[in-house]
Amino acid sequence: MTLQTAGIHHITAFVGDAQRNADFYAGILGLRLVKKTINFDAPEVYHLYFGNEQGAPGTIITFFPWSTGRKGRIGGGQVGVTTYAIPVGSMAFWEQRLAAYQIPVTHVTRISESYLSFSDYDGLRIELVEREAGPLSTWSFAGVTAEHAIKGFGGAVLYSTNPEKTADTLTRTLGMELIAKGDGYIRYGSTADLGNIIDLKDSPVPQGAGGSGTVHHIAWRAKDDAEQLEWGRHVQSHGYQPTPVQDRQYFNAIYFREEGGILFEIATDPPGFANDEAPDALGQKLMLPAWFEPHRALIEENLSPFEIREIEVKQG
Repeated sequence: MTLQTAGIHHITAFVGDAQRNADFYAGILGLRLVKKTINFDAPEVYHLYFGNEQGAPGTIITFFPWSTGRKGRIGGGQVGVTTYAIPVGSMAFWEQRLAAYQIPVTHVTRISESYLSFSDYDGLRIELVEREAGPLSTWSFAGVTAEHAIKGFGGAVLYSTNPEKTADTLTRTLGMELIAKGDGYIRYGSTADLGNIIDLKDSPVPQGAGGSGTVHHIAWRAKDDAEQLEWGRHVQSHGYQPTPVQDRQYFNAIYFREEGGILFEIATDPPGFANDEAPDALGQKLMLPAWFEPHRALIEENLSPFEIREIEVKQG
């Protein structure tokens, strides 16, 4: 069986305050909070998922907000930049919107594409690129309508301590295709219409340090549980030691660290975020897996409340 991931399933990062995180990704970027739950390995910490209306694979960015956590340092062994795809013709809207919220931006050109580059409140690096591929968003919030809304991931920029090894993993293990080189990057493509373009910095990047403002891992898509089991065997045959399958409620996951230091996950597309909430009620309630329900009162007591809200533009 020949395996090829369709592309990015989700990207997970560390941030500080939950309210500031929600203000940025929902209030400014206009994404939908599709799930409010906890880090299953550290239940005193939220796990927040933002994406399109359904939380479709290829649109989901997730966060562990930890207000007392250390500040991280972006570097090798990490996703250096998270790329979002926006509709063609919408770049001016986003430049004006970010300026209105006093978020500094820069214009970047990479492999014949133009990007609007900026950072979130915790220092995570984000960029927007106009792309034809991918359906328009059906989620409108805080003045961001479908004609301008983020469609999902354009892809990601990977920083590796050993780019030759990472390149080998992207092609031989994950089945991606090398499609371009230039400007100090190597570009790889997969088959999905979102989350399908990966740019690998072609020179080694000094090791980063995990913490607020850095990406913890990038997850690749498996179409179902059967394919994920095949992925586990496939990854192992390439010399890696993947974890056993982990039940994450909304997908099942295996993890392995490639030789450039980046933590890779392979996550199943199903069952999705309507697994325990109605589609029109996603993200409204703290959802806990069954094994944590007996501890709900204590868990809620230890979590700082936050809300999804529109952010007022500062005058002057």
